[in-house]
Amino acid sequence: MTRSTSTDPDRRRGAEAGRAVVQKLGGYLSGMVMPNIGAFIAWGLITALFIPDGWFPNETLAALVDPVITYLLPVLIGYTGGRLVYEQRGAVVGAVATMGVVVGTDVPMFLGAMIIGPLAAFLLRLVDRGLRPRIRAGFEMLYDNFSSGILGGLMAIVGLVGIGPVVQVITEVLGAGVQALIDLSLLPLVSVIVEPAKVLFLNNAINHGVFTPLGTARVDETGQAIEFLIETNPGPGLGILLAVMFFGPRISRATAPGAIVIQFLGGIHEIYFPYILAQPKLILAAVAGGIAGVTTFMVLDAGLVGPPSPGSIIALMAVSPRGGHLPVLAGVLAATAASFIVASLLLGFGRSERAKEKAERAHEAK
Repeated sequence: MTRSTSTDPDRRRGAEAGRAVVQKLGGYLSGMVMPNIGAFIAWGLITALFIPDGWFPNETLAALVDPVITYLLPVLIGYTGGRLVYEQRGAVVGAVATMGVVVGTDVPMFLGAMIIGPLAAFLLRLVDRGLRPRIRAGFEMLYDNFSSGILGGLMAIVGLVGIGPVVQVITEVLGAGVQALIDLSLLPLVSVIVEPAKVLFLNNAINHGVFTPLGTARVDETGQAIEFLIETNPGPGLGILLAVMFFGPRISRATAPGAIVIQFLGGIHEIYFPYILAQPKLILAAVAGGIAGVTTFMVLDAGLVGPPSPGSIIALMAVSPRGGHLPVLAGVLAATAASFIVASLLLGFGRSERAKEKAERAHEAK
């Protein structure tokens, strides 16, 4: 017979506090990302349709792709994050500060926008709390404009010289970690680094900076390369989107089917990253899918003859070697199944969402 110790209540309280912090963080991320899902889908459609490897290549329309992901989407997230913290004034300052982060690095700065947008709005709220009561009548508009302008400009500089270099270091560290696991022949564990890095929109940096050179060298030796399948496998994202479509929150269920088409057929993996950022626990499903996929590729000796671009199932089939299509499909299906099962478990098979919606309907009926 075991006895409870005096530390058990403390442990429970600590666990509950930690869970509350994670839930609150997830709520903030969801509040910044989910209102902008429509913009992500618009970018995904433009990319899938009009880039050189898209369905209807068009050089003029493809010119929209880079500015939207580099500037518009991060600024929208920074704007929304600032608005969550301090309404319209916070939104404006958050957007201005995000521009500093955007021009400070070559990778899409979604992570930086999520940090600096709310931070700039929070600082403005502190400034207003201290100075606004001291402003004489008639000078309120002058104060409002100059305080937000000065603080927004300062935070843009902070983003340019501070956050950009940090993200660059993160990218280099992740690349070195992936290379080390490959060198140690622990290829399935690469997904532990790759999948979280993808969600932070570092997928292209890792794919083109690490896997494409390695895969190209291996193709020269063996005629095919598994490295081309690691980051581009659409299975983990497909499994998560399917789980969200069946068991996710109402707003996610409504947009997931369109995201599936863009991600699986169009090859634009970025479209499912916001769904994970809205519920960070789903990163475990992405990692599980990645490990299952890479393991299947290794067992079946799957590989591609070149890097698929974009990472759609169609592109994967196009660069599969003769007779190598089934092993590639098996790895994609294994990754989809693993990520779907884990994501469904993490979402509780929709039980909490159904209970919440039922409570909302009962409240509205009163």
